[in-house]
Amino acid sequence: MKTIQTHRAMALALAALLAGCAGAPPRPPGVVDINLATLNDFHGNLEPSRLTYTDAAGKTRTVTAGGIDTIAAALQAWRKEDRELLLVGAGDLIGASPAISAMWADETTLGAMNRLGLRATSVGNHEFGSGRLELLRQQKGGCVSPRPEKACKFEPVWPGANFQYLAANVIDMVTNKPFLPAYKIEQAHGVKIAFIGAVVKDTPSAVLASGVAGLQFTDEAQAINRVLPELRAQGVHAYVVLIHQGGRTASALDRPDCPDLRGDVVDIVKKLDPAIRVVVSGHSHKGYLCRVDGRLVTQAEMGGHVMSRIKLSVDRASGKVVGESARNVVLEQGKHPADPAMDAYLRTVRERSGQVLARPVARVAVAAMELSEDKADEFALGDVVADSQLYAARGYGAQIAFVNRGGIRLALSTGADKVATLGQLQAVLPFGNDLEVLNLTGAQIYALLEEQFMGGRAGSRGVLQVSEGFGYQWDEKRPEGARVVPGSVLLHGVPLEPDSSYRVVTNHFLAEGGDSYPTFTRGASRAPTAIRDIDALAAYLARRDQDGKPAGAAVAAGRIQRIK
Repeated sequence: MKTIQTHRAMALALAALLAGCAGAPPRPPGVVDINLATLNDFHGNLEPSRLTYTDAAGKTRTVTAGGIDTIAAALQAWRKEDRELLLVGAGDLIGASPAISAMWADETTLGAMNRLGLRATSVGNHEFGSGRLELLRQQKGGCVSPRPEKACKFEPVWPGANFQYLAANVIDMVTNKPFLPAYKIEQAHGVKIAFIGAVVKDTPSAVLASGVAGLQFTDEAQAINRVLPELRAQGVHAYVVLIHQGGRTASALDRPDCPDLRGDVVDIVKKLDPAIRVVVSGHSHKGYLCRVDGRLVTQAEMGGHVMSRIKLSVDRASGKVVGESARNVVLEQGKHPADPAMDAYLRTVRERSGQVLARPVARVAVAAMELSEDKADEFALGDVVADSQLYAARGYGAQIAFVNRGGIRLALSTGADKVATLGQLQAVLPFGNDLEVLNLTGAQIYALLEEQFMGGRAGSRGVLQVSEGFGYQWDEKRPEGARVVPGSVLLHGVPLEPDSSYRVVTNHFLAEGGDSYPTFTRGASRAPTAIRDIDALAAYLARRDQDGKPAGAAVAAGRIQRIK
Protein backbone atom coordinates (compact mmCIF):
# COMPACT_ATOMS: atom_id res chain seq x y z
CA MET A 1 0.00 0.00 0.00
CA LYS A 2 2.87 2.34 0.90
CA THR A 3 4.49 1.67 -2.48
CA ILE A 4 1.29 2.53 -4.34
CA GLN A 5 0.96 5.78 -2.39
CA THR A 6 4.58 6.65 -3.14
CA HIS A 7 4.12 6.04 -6.87
CA ARG A 8 0.90 8.06 -6.82
CA ALA A 9 2.63 11.01 -5.09
CA MET A 10 5.47 10.88 -7.61
CA ALA A 11 2.98 10.85 -10.48
CA LEU A 12 1.12 13.84 -9.07
CA ALA A 13 4.38 15.76 -8.59
CA LEU A 14 5.43 15.01 -12.17
CA ALA A 15 2.04 16.10 -13.47
CA ALA A 16 2.28 19.35 -11.51
CA LEU A 17 5.76 19.99 -12.89
CA LEU A 18 4.61 19.38 -16.44
CA ALA A 19 1.58 21.61 -15.93
CA GLY A 20 3.80 24.41 -14.65
CA CYS A 21 5.93 24.19 -17.78
CA ALA A 22 3.00 24.00 -20.17
CA GLY A 23 2.69 27.77 -20.51
CA ALA A 24 6.36 28.32 -21.36
CA PRO A 25 7.64 27.21 -24.77
CA PRO A 26 10.79 25.13 -24.73
CA ARG A 27 13.91 27.28 -24.77
CA PRO A 28 15.75 27.15 -28.10
CA PRO A 29 19.19 25.65 -27.75
CA GLY A 30 22.08 28.11 -27.93
CA VAL A 31 20.04 31.15 -26.84
CA VAL A 32 21.23 33.27 -23.90
CA ASP A 33 19.43 36.05 -22.03
CA ILE A 34 21.12 39.42 -21.53
CA ASN A 35 19.62 41.62 -18.82
CA LEU A 36 19.66 45.43 -19.00
CA ALA A 37 18.54 48.11 -16.58
CA THR A 38 18.02 51.60 -17.98
CA LEU A 39 17.71 55.16 -16.71
CA ASN A 40 16.81 58.36 -18.53
CA ASP A 41 16.30 62.01 -17.57
CA PHE A 42 17.63 61.54 -14.06
CA HIS A 43 18.40 65.29 -13.87
CA GLY A 44 20.50 65.03 -10.74
CA ASN A 45 17.66 63.78 -8.53
CA LEU A 46 19.88 62.20 -5.90
CA GLU A 47 17.08 62.17 -3.35
CA PRO A 48 13.69 60.42 -3.56
CA SER A 49 10.54 62.36 -4.40
CA ARG A 50 6.84 61.82 -4.92
CA LEU A 51 5.52 60.05 -8.01
CA THR A 52 1.88 59.84 -9.04
CA TYR A 53 1.10 57.42 -11.84
CA THR A 54 -1.65 55.20 -13.23
CA ASP A 55 -0.74 51.54 -13.47
CA ALA A 56 -1.77 49.01 -16.12
CA ALA A 57 -4.81 48.06 -14.01
CA GLY A 58 -6.06 51.67 -14.19
CA LYS A 59 -5.30 52.43 -10.54
CA THR A 60 -3.80 55.81 -9.67
CA ARG A 61 -1.01 55.55 -7.12
CA THR A 62 1.16 58.08 -5.30
CA VAL A 63 4.42 56.80 -3.85
CA THR A 64 7.83 58.01 -2.72
CA ALA A 65 10.23 56.73 -5.34
CA GLY A 66 13.72 57.10 -6.71
CA GLY A 67 16.84 58.47 -5.09
CA ILE A 68 20.30 56.98 -5.57
CA ASP A 69 19.92 54.89 -2.41
CA THR A 70 16.77 53.26 -3.78
CA ILE A 71 18.31 52.73 -7.22
CA ALA A 72 21.42 51.18 -5.69
CA ALA A 73 19.33 48.84 -3.55
CA ALA A 74 17.34 47.66 -6.57
CA LEU A 75 20.45 47.11 -8.68
CA GLN A 76 22.10 45.21 -5.84
CA ALA A 77 19.12 42.83 -5.75
CA TRP A 78 18.91 42.46 -9.51
CA ARG A 79 22.62 41.74 -9.81
CA LYS A 80 22.17 38.86 -7.41
CA GLU A 81 19.85 37.41 -10.06
CA ASP A 82 22.34 38.20 -12.84
CA ARG A 83 25.79 39.46 -11.91
CA GLU A 84 26.38 40.46 -15.56
CA LEU A 85 23.39 42.83 -15.74
CA LEU A 86 24.28 45.99 -17.69
CA LEU A 87 23.16 49.46 -16.56
CA VAL A 88 22.82 52.02 -19.41
CA GLY A 89 21.16 55.40 -19.92
CA ALA A 90 19.38 57.60 -22.46
CA GLY A 91 20.61 61.08 -21.60
CA ASP A 92 19.92 64.08 -19.37
CA LEU A 93 21.30 62.31 -16.33
CA ILE A 94 22.56 65.74 -15.27
CA GLY A 95 21.42 69.32 -15.86
CA ALA A 96 18.29 71.10 -14.60
CA SER A 97 19.21 69.43 -11.33
CA PRO A 98 18.19 70.08 -7.73
CA ALA A 99 20.65 72.18 -5.76
CA ILE A 100 22.22 69.14 -4.06
CA SER A 101 23.66 68.28 -7.48
CA ALA A 102 23.71 71.62 -9.32
CA MET A 103 25.79 73.40 -6.66
CA TRP A 104 28.61 70.88 -7.23
CA ALA A 105 28.58 71.11 -11.06
CA ASP A 106 26.63 67.83 -11.02
CA GLU A 107 29.77 65.99 -9.92
CA THR A 108 27.80 64.40 -7.07
CA THR A 109 25.41 62.86 -9.61
CA LEU A 110 28.21 61.73 -11.90
CA GLY A 111 29.93 60.20 -8.87
CA ALA A 112 26.73 58.36 -8.01
CA MET A 113 26.49 57.01 -11.56
CA ASN A 114 30.07 55.74 -11.24
CA ARG A 115 29.11 53.96 -8.02
CA LEU A 116 25.97 52.48 -9.61
CA GLY A 117 28.10 50.89 -12.31
CA LEU A 118 26.65 52.76 -15.28
CA ARG A 119 28.37 51.51 -18.44
CA ALA A 120 27.20 53.92 -21.14
CA THR A 121 24.58 56.57 -21.87
CA SER A 122 23.57 58.68 -24.80
CA VAL A 123 24.32 62.31 -24.22
CA GLY A 124 21.24 64.49 -23.70
CA ASN A 125 20.62 68.12 -24.54
CA HIS A 126 21.16 69.05 -20.87
CA GLU A 127 24.61 67.48 -20.88
CA PHE A 128 25.50 70.29 -23.30
CA GLY A 129 23.93 72.89 -20.97
CA SER A 130 27.28 74.28 -19.81
CA GLY A 131 29.01 73.80 -23.15
CA ARG A 132 31.06 71.19 -24.94
CA LEU A 133 34.24 71.84 -22.95
CA GLU A 134 32.48 71.29 -19.63
CA LEU A 135 30.97 68.06 -20.96
CA LEU A 136 34.41 66.82 -21.92
CA ARG A 137 35.73 67.76 -18.48
CA GLN A 138 32.92 65.84 -16.83
CA GLN A 139 33.71 62.85 -19.02
CA LYS A 140 37.50 62.89 -18.74
CA GLY A 141 38.10 64.62 -15.41
CA GLY A 142 39.88 67.77 -14.28
CA CYS A 143 39.05 71.13 -12.76
CA VAL A 144 39.40 73.64 -15.63
CA SER A 145 35.75 74.64 -15.93
CA PRO A 146 33.56 77.54 -17.05
CA ARG A 147 31.98 77.13 -13.59
CA PRO A 148 35.00 77.50 -11.28
CA GLU A 149 32.75 78.34 -8.34
CA LYS A 150 31.23 74.84 -8.56
CA ALA A 151 33.74 72.51 -10.22
CA CYS A 152 35.99 70.41 -7.96
CA LYS A 153 34.37 71.81 -4.84
CA PHE A 154 32.90 68.50 -3.66
CA GLU A 155 36.09 66.54 -4.33
CA PRO A 156 39.49 68.26 -4.63
CA VAL A 157 39.91 66.82 -8.13
CA TRP A 158 37.12 65.50 -10.32
CA PRO A 159 38.40 62.12 -11.65
CA GLY A 160 35.94 61.86 -14.55
CA ALA A 161 33.07 59.57 -15.43
CA ASN A 162 33.71 55.83 -15.46
CA PHE A 163 30.94 55.41 -18.03
CA GLN A 164 31.00 56.55 -21.66
CA TYR A 165 28.87 59.30 -23.16
CA LEU A 166 27.72 58.40 -26.70
CA ALA A 167 26.55 60.56 -29.61
CA ALA A 168 26.61 59.12 -33.13
CA ASN A 169 24.90 62.19 -34.58
CA VAL A 170 27.06 64.96 -33.08
CA ILE A 171 29.87 65.79 -35.47
CA ASP A 172 32.93 67.93 -34.81
CA MET A 173 33.00 70.20 -37.84
CA VAL A 174 36.79 70.52 -37.72
CA THR A 175 37.57 66.78 -37.76
CA ASN A 176 34.31 65.68 -39.44
CA LYS A 177 34.18 62.87 -36.87
CA PRO A 178 31.78 62.21 -33.98
CA PHE A 179 32.45 64.59 -31.10
CA LEU A 180 31.87 61.66 -28.75
CA PRO A 181 32.07 57.94 -29.52
CA ALA A 182 29.11 56.72 -31.53
CA TYR A 183 28.88 53.42 -29.69
CA LYS A 184 30.28 51.24 -26.95
CA ILE A 185 30.60 47.47 -27.16
CA GLU A 186 29.87 45.55 -23.98
CA GLN A 187 29.95 41.83 -23.31
CA ALA A 188 27.69 39.74 -21.09
CA HIS A 189 27.42 35.96 -20.87
CA GLY A 190 29.92 35.67 -23.68
CA VAL A 191 27.85 37.77 -26.10
CA LYS A 192 28.81 41.19 -27.55
CA ILE A 193 26.21 43.96 -27.50
CA ALA A 194 26.71 47.37 -29.10
CA PHE A 195 25.06 50.36 -27.47
CA ILE A 196 24.65 53.16 -30.04
CA GLY A 197 23.93 56.66 -28.76
CA ALA A 198 22.18 59.67 -30.30
CA VAL A 199 20.71 62.95 -29.08
CA VAL A 200 17.80 65.05 -30.30
CA LYS A 201 19.00 66.86 -33.41
CA ASP A 202 17.52 70.23 -32.40
CA THR A 203 19.72 70.39 -29.30
CA PRO A 204 21.30 73.69 -30.51
CA SER A 205 17.95 75.44 -30.03
CA ALA A 206 17.81 74.28 -26.40
CA VAL A 207 21.32 75.20 -25.22
CA LEU A 208 23.77 78.09 -25.40
CA ALA A 209 24.80 78.53 -29.01
CA SER A 210 28.37 79.30 -27.98
CA GLY A 211 28.49 76.07 -25.99
CA VAL A 212 27.96 73.93 -29.09
CA ALA A 213 29.79 76.11 -31.61
CA GLY A 214 31.65 73.94 -34.10
CA LEU A 215 29.34 70.98 -33.59
CA GLN A 216 26.82 69.70 -36.12
CA PHE A 217 23.75 67.78 -34.93
CA THR A 218 22.64 65.48 -37.74
CA ASP A 219 19.69 63.20 -38.49
CA GLU A 220 19.48 60.65 -35.70
CA ALA A 221 18.43 57.58 -37.70
CA GLN A 222 20.96 58.12 -40.48
CA ALA A 223 23.78 58.51 -37.96
CA ILE A 224 22.77 55.33 -36.11
CA ASN A 225 22.45 53.26 -39.27
CA ARG A 226 25.80 54.51 -40.51
CA VAL A 227 27.76 52.72 -37.76
CA LEU A 228 26.27 49.25 -38.30
CA PRO A 229 28.73 48.14 -41.02
CA GLU A 230 31.61 49.07 -38.72
CA LEU A 231 30.07 47.04 -35.90
CA ARG A 232 29.41 44.04 -38.12
CA ALA A 233 33.05 44.12 -39.22
CA GLN A 234 33.94 43.72 -35.53
CA GLY A 235 31.69 40.69 -35.22
CA VAL A 236 28.90 42.48 -33.33
CA HIS A 237 25.34 41.68 -34.40
CA ALA A 238 23.25 42.62 -31.32
CA TYR A 239 22.38 46.33 -31.13
CA VAL A 240 20.59 48.55 -28.62
CA VAL A 241 19.96 52.22 -29.42
CA LEU A 242 20.17 54.73 -26.56
CA ILE A 243 18.52 57.88 -27.85
CA HIS A 244 17.65 61.12 -26.13
CA GLN A 245 14.43 61.68 -28.02
CA GLY A 246 11.01 60.48 -26.99
CA GLY A 247 7.29 60.27 -27.48
CA ARG A 248 3.98 60.06 -25.70
CA THR A 249 1.24 57.52 -25.19
CA ALA A 250 -2.05 57.25 -23.37
CA SER A 251 -1.03 53.79 -22.16
CA ALA A 252 0.11 53.15 -18.59
CA LEU A 253 3.84 53.24 -17.97
CA ASP A 254 3.89 49.52 -17.16
CA ARG A 255 1.63 48.30 -19.97
CA PRO A 256 3.63 45.90 -22.14
CA ASP A 257 3.77 46.37 -25.93
CA CYS A 258 1.66 49.54 -26.05
CA PRO A 259 0.53 50.19 -29.66
CA ASP A 260 -0.15 53.94 -29.56
CA LEU A 261 3.23 55.65 -29.19
CA ARG A 262 3.42 58.97 -31.02
CA GLY A 263 5.98 61.74 -31.28
CA ASP A 264 9.37 62.40 -32.83
CA VAL A 265 10.94 59.13 -31.73
CA VAL A 266 8.43 57.13 -33.79
CA ASP A 267 9.66 58.49 -37.12
CA ILE A 268 13.25 57.85 -36.09
CA VAL A 269 12.54 54.24 -35.12
CA LYS A 270 10.77 53.56 -38.41
CA LYS A 271 13.91 54.58 -40.32
CA LEU A 272 16.31 52.35 -38.37
CA ASP A 273 18.01 49.30 -39.86
CA PRO A 274 15.84 46.18 -39.34
CA ALA A 275 18.65 44.58 -37.32
CA ILE A 276 17.96 47.06 -34.50
CA ARG A 277 15.31 45.50 -32.31
CA VAL A 278 15.47 47.62 -29.13
CA VAL A 279 15.40 51.41 -28.64
CA VAL A 280 15.82 52.96 -25.19
CA SER A 281 14.47 56.51 -25.35
CA GLY A 282 14.29 59.64 -23.18
CA HIS A 283 13.62 63.38 -23.32
CA SER A 284 9.80 63.34 -23.04
CA HIS A 285 9.80 62.25 -19.36
CA LYS A 286 7.16 59.59 -19.97
CA GLY A 287 7.16 55.97 -18.95
CA TYR A 288 6.20 53.48 -21.65
CA LEU A 289 6.87 50.03 -23.11
CA CYS A 290 5.76 50.23 -26.73
CA ARG A 291 6.11 48.58 -30.11
CA VAL A 292 6.86 50.52 -33.28
CA ASP A 293 6.95 48.38 -36.44
CA GLY A 294 7.55 45.40 -34.18
CA ARG A 295 10.52 46.95 -32.36
CA LEU A 296 10.62 47.44 -28.61
CA VAL A 297 10.77 51.13 -27.58
CA THR A 298 11.06 51.95 -23.89
CA GLN A 299 11.32 54.95 -21.59
CA ALA A 300 11.56 55.01 -17.79
CA GLU A 301 9.75 58.22 -16.77
CA MET A 302 12.25 60.67 -15.18
CA GLY A 303 14.07 61.57 -11.98
CA GLY A 304 14.98 57.98 -11.15
CA HIS A 305 11.40 57.11 -10.20
CA VAL A 306 11.32 54.20 -12.65
CA MET A 307 13.83 51.89 -14.30
CA SER A 308 13.24 49.74 -17.36
CA ARG A 309 14.32 46.11 -17.07
CA ILE A 310 14.96 44.75 -20.55
CA LYS A 311 15.69 41.14 -21.49
CA LEU A 312 17.44 40.40 -24.78
CA SER A 313 17.44 36.82 -26.03
CA VAL A 314 20.52 36.40 -28.19
CA ASP A 315 21.45 33.45 -30.39
CA ARG A 316 25.03 32.53 -29.52
CA ALA A 317 25.80 31.19 -32.98
CA SER A 318 24.74 34.29 -34.94
CA GLY A 319 25.10 36.87 -32.16
CA LYS A 320 21.72 38.32 -33.16
CA VAL A 321 18.80 39.32 -30.97
CA VAL A 322 16.01 36.75 -31.46
CA GLY A 323 13.65 38.05 -28.79
CA GLU A 324 13.16 41.02 -26.50
CA SER A 325 10.88 41.99 -23.65
CA ALA A 326 10.74 44.69 -21.00
CA ARG A 327 8.98 45.89 -17.90
CA ASN A 328 9.00 49.23 -16.12
CA VAL A 329 9.63 48.97 -12.40
CA VAL A 330 8.59 51.79 -10.06
CA LEU A 331 11.43 52.19 -7.56
CA GLU A 332 9.57 52.54 -4.29
CA GLN A 333 11.64 53.07 -1.21
CA GLY A 334 12.27 50.11 1.06
CA LYS A 335 11.49 47.34 -1.41
CA HIS A 336 15.04 45.97 -1.40
CA PRO A 337 17.76 45.67 1.24
CA ALA A 338 19.87 48.81 1.43
CA ASP A 339 23.24 49.26 -0.21
CA PRO A 340 25.34 50.56 2.72
CA ALA A 341 28.01 52.15 0.53
CA MET A 342 25.49 54.23 -1.43
CA ASP A 343 23.59 55.15 1.73
CA ALA A 344 26.84 56.50 3.17
CA TYR A 345 27.61 58.46 0.00
CA LEU A 346 24.15 60.09 -0.06
CA ARG A 347 24.46 60.94 3.62
CA THR A 348 27.77 62.72 2.95
CA VAL A 349 26.33 64.66 0.01
CA ARG A 350 23.33 65.73 2.08
CA GLU A 351 25.42 66.86 5.03
CA ARG A 352 27.86 68.91 2.98
CA SER A 353 25.15 70.40 0.79
CA GLY A 354 22.87 71.17 3.69
CA GLN A 355 25.45 73.37 5.37
CA VAL A 356 25.41 75.67 2.34
CA LEU A 357 21.82 75.38 1.15
CA ALA A 358 20.19 76.04 4.51
CA ARG A 359 21.51 79.61 4.58
CA PRO A 360 18.55 82.01 4.76
CA VAL A 361 18.45 84.67 2.04
CA ALA A 362 15.36 86.80 2.59
CA ARG A 363 11.79 86.91 3.77
CA VAL A 364 9.21 86.88 0.96
CA ALA A 365 5.60 88.06 0.90
CA VAL A 366 3.88 84.67 0.55
CA ALA A 367 4.76 81.15 1.63
CA ALA A 368 4.31 79.66 -1.84
CA MET A 369 4.70 80.99 -5.35
CA GLU A 370 3.64 78.34 -7.86
CA LEU A 371 4.17 77.92 -11.58
CA SER A 372 1.05 78.32 -13.68
CA GLU A 373 -0.67 75.12 -14.79
CA ASP A 374 -1.19 76.62 -18.26
CA LYS A 375 2.24 77.42 -19.69
CA ALA A 376 0.74 80.13 -21.89
CA ASP A 377 0.01 82.26 -18.81
CA GLU A 378 1.98 84.69 -16.67
CA PHE A 379 2.63 83.50 -13.09
CA ALA A 380 3.66 85.27 -9.89
CA LEU A 381 7.06 83.61 -9.54
CA GLY A 382 7.83 84.54 -13.15
CA ASP A 383 7.07 88.17 -12.27
CA VAL A 384 9.52 88.06 -9.36
CA VAL A 385 12.33 86.45 -11.38
CA ALA A 386 11.89 88.98 -14.22
CA ASP A 387 11.87 91.87 -11.73
CA SER A 388 15.05 90.55 -10.11
CA GLN A 389 16.86 90.56 -13.45
CA LEU A 390 15.69 94.07 -14.27
CA TYR A 391 16.90 95.20 -10.82
CA ALA A 392 20.29 93.51 -11.33
CA ALA A 393 20.83 95.15 -14.74
CA ARG A 394 19.67 98.64 -13.83
CA GLY A 395 23.29 99.85 -13.98
CA TYR A 396 23.38 98.76 -17.64
CA GLY A 397 20.32 100.87 -18.47
CA ALA A 398 17.91 97.91 -18.66
CA GLN A 399 14.25 98.83 -19.15
CA ILE A 400 12.63 95.44 -19.78
CA ALA A 401 13.46 91.90 -18.65
CA PHE A 402 12.39 88.69 -20.41
CA VAL A 403 12.63 85.27 -18.75
CA ASN A 404 11.91 81.89 -20.36
CA ARG A 405 9.55 79.68 -18.41
CA GLY A 406 11.81 76.65 -18.92
CA GLY A 407 14.53 78.41 -16.95
CA ILE A 408 12.27 78.49 -13.87
CA ARG A 409 12.20 74.84 -12.88
CA LEU A 410 10.29 74.66 -9.58
CA ALA A 411 7.88 76.64 -7.45
CA LEU A 412 9.22 78.62 -4.49
CA SER A 413 7.76 77.16 -1.28
CA THR A 414 9.25 78.51 1.92
CA GLY A 415 6.92 77.29 4.64
CA ALA A 416 5.14 79.29 7.31
CA ASP A 417 8.14 81.48 8.14
CA LYS A 418 8.24 82.79 4.55
CA VAL A 419 12.05 82.79 4.63
CA ALA A 420 13.63 81.64 1.37
CA THR A 421 16.88 79.71 1.64
CA LEU A 422 19.68 79.50 -0.88
CA GLY A 423 18.75 75.90 -1.61
CA GLN A 424 15.17 76.86 -2.43
CA LEU A 425 16.33 79.61 -4.79
CA GLN A 426 18.76 77.27 -6.54
CA ALA A 427 15.90 74.82 -7.06
CA VAL A 428 13.97 77.62 -8.80
CA LEU A 429 16.93 78.66 -11.01
CA PRO A 430 19.30 75.68 -11.29
CA PHE A 431 21.10 76.67 -14.49
CA GLY A 432 23.18 79.58 -13.21
CA ASN A 433 22.80 81.53 -16.46
CA ASP A 434 24.60 84.86 -16.77
CA LEU A 435 22.54 87.91 -17.67
CA GLU A 436 23.10 89.88 -20.86
CA VAL A 437 21.83 93.32 -21.84
CA LEU A 438 21.08 94.33 -25.44
CA ASN A 439 19.09 96.81 -27.49
CA LEU A 440 15.92 95.88 -29.40
CA THR A 441 13.69 98.19 -31.37
CA GLY A 442 9.99 98.35 -30.71
CA ALA A 443 9.37 96.44 -33.95
CA GLN A 444 11.81 93.74 -32.86
CA ILE A 445 10.06 93.39 -29.51
CA TYR A 446 6.75 92.89 -31.33
CA ALA A 447 8.44 90.22 -33.45
CA LEU A 448 9.88 88.61 -30.34
CA LEU A 449 6.47 88.41 -28.70
CA GLU A 450 4.98 86.83 -31.83
CA GLU A 451 7.71 84.16 -31.78
CA GLN A 452 6.17 82.87 -28.56
CA PHE A 453 3.10 81.67 -30.43
CA MET A 454 4.66 80.19 -33.58
CA GLY A 455 3.69 76.56 -34.12
CA GLY A 456 1.62 76.52 -30.96
CA ARG A 457 4.79 76.63 -28.87
CA ALA A 458 3.31 78.78 -26.09
CA GLY A 459 1.41 75.77 -24.80
CA SER A 460 4.50 73.58 -24.64
CA ARG A 461 7.44 75.84 -23.73
CA GLY A 462 5.46 78.72 -22.17
CA VAL A 463 5.32 82.45 -22.74
CA LEU A 464 8.17 84.72 -21.70
CA GLN A 465 7.74 86.20 -18.24
CA VAL A 466 8.17 89.98 -18.20
CA SER A 467 9.24 92.65 -15.72
CA GLU A 468 7.31 95.38 -13.92
CA GLY A 469 6.27 98.31 -16.13
CA PHE A 470 6.02 96.22 -19.28
CA GLY A 471 2.89 94.50 -20.58
CA TYR A 472 0.78 93.56 -23.58
CA GLN A 473 -2.33 91.75 -24.75
CA TRP A 474 -2.53 88.73 -27.03
CA ASP A 475 -5.53 87.13 -28.68
CA GLU A 476 -5.37 83.38 -29.22
CA LYS A 477 -8.10 83.62 -31.87
CA ARG A 478 -6.02 85.88 -34.11
CA PRO A 479 -3.87 84.25 -36.84
CA GLU A 480 -0.35 83.09 -36.09
CA GLY A 481 2.10 85.93 -36.57
CA ALA A 482 -0.48 88.54 -35.57
CA ARG A 483 -1.63 87.46 -32.11
CA VAL A 484 -0.20 90.42 -30.21
CA VAL A 485 -2.91 93.08 -30.12
CA PRO A 486 -1.66 96.17 -32.03
CA GLY A 487 -0.95 99.11 -29.74
CA SER A 488 -1.19 96.98 -26.59
CA VAL A 489 2.56 96.67 -25.93
CA LEU A 490 3.28 99.25 -23.26
CA LEU A 491 6.29 100.35 -21.24
CA HIS A 492 5.20 102.32 -18.17
CA GLY A 493 1.89 102.98 -19.88
CA VAL A 494 3.39 104.32 -23.11
CA PRO A 495 3.05 102.33 -26.37
CA LEU A 496 6.31 101.10 -27.87
CA GLU A 497 7.51 103.01 -30.92
CA PRO A 498 8.57 100.67 -33.77
CA ASP A 499 11.78 102.59 -34.56
CA SER A 500 12.76 103.45 -30.99
CA SER A 501 15.43 101.42 -29.21
CA TYR A 502 14.84 99.79 -25.84
CA ARG A 503 17.37 98.28 -23.44
CA VAL A 504 16.51 94.64 -22.65
CA VAL A 505 18.01 92.19 -20.17
CA THR A 506 17.68 88.43 -20.47
CA ASN A 507 19.69 85.34 -19.67
CA HIS A 508 22.55 84.32 -21.92
CA PHE A 509 20.62 81.29 -23.17
CA LEU A 510 17.87 83.45 -24.63
CA ALA A 511 20.31 86.12 -25.78
CA GLU A 512 21.88 83.54 -28.07
CA GLY A 513 18.49 82.62 -29.58
CA GLY A 514 17.71 79.68 -27.31
CA ASP A 515 14.18 78.22 -27.20
CA SER A 516 13.78 79.33 -30.84
CA TYR A 517 13.83 83.10 -30.25
CA PRO A 518 16.04 84.31 -33.12
CA THR A 519 15.09 87.95 -32.58
CA PHE A 520 17.29 88.08 -29.48
CA THR A 521 20.33 87.36 -31.66
CA ARG A 522 19.64 90.57 -33.61
CA GLY A 523 20.01 92.77 -30.55
CA ALA A 524 22.53 95.61 -30.75
CA SER A 525 25.00 97.03 -28.21
CA ARG A 526 25.25 93.73 -26.37
CA ALA A 527 26.77 93.80 -22.88
CA PRO A 528 27.51 90.60 -20.93
CA THR A 529 27.06 91.42 -17.23
CA ALA A 530 28.72 88.41 -15.56
CA ILE A 531 25.75 88.49 -13.13
CA ARG A 532 24.21 85.05 -12.61
CA ASP A 533 20.43 84.79 -12.54
CA ILE A 534 20.47 83.06 -9.14
CA ASP A 535 22.61 85.86 -7.68
CA ALA A 536 20.26 88.46 -9.14
CA LEU A 537 17.27 86.75 -7.54
CA ALA A 538 18.95 86.46 -4.13
CA ALA A 539 20.08 90.10 -4.16
CA TYR A 540 16.64 91.36 -5.21
CA LEU A 541 14.79 89.41 -2.53
CA ALA A 542 17.28 90.55 0.13
CA ARG A 543 16.93 94.21 -0.94
CA ARG A 544 13.13 94.05 -0.84
CA ASP A 545 13.24 92.40 2.58
CA GLN A 546 15.64 95.04 3.90
CA ASP A 547 13.32 97.78 2.58
CA GLY A 548 10.40 96.25 4.47
CA LYS A 549 8.60 95.32 1.25
CA PRO A 550 9.10 91.56 0.79
CA ALA A 551 8.75 90.48 -2.82
CA GLY A 552 6.19 88.07 -4.19
CA ALA A 553 2.47 87.57 -4.53
CA ALA A 554 -0.03 84.74 -4.58
CA VAL A 555 -1.24 85.61 -8.08
CA ALA A 556 0.30 87.10 -11.21
CA ALA A 557 0.43 90.87 -11.61
CA GLY A 558 -1.53 90.89 -14.88
CA ARG A 559 1.27 92.13 -17.12
CA ILE A 560 0.31 89.66 -19.86
CA GLN A 561 -3.36 89.73 -20.74
CA ARG A 562 -4.69 86.79 -22.72
CA ILE A 563 -7.86 87.31 -24.72
CA LYS A 564 -9.72 84.02 -25.19
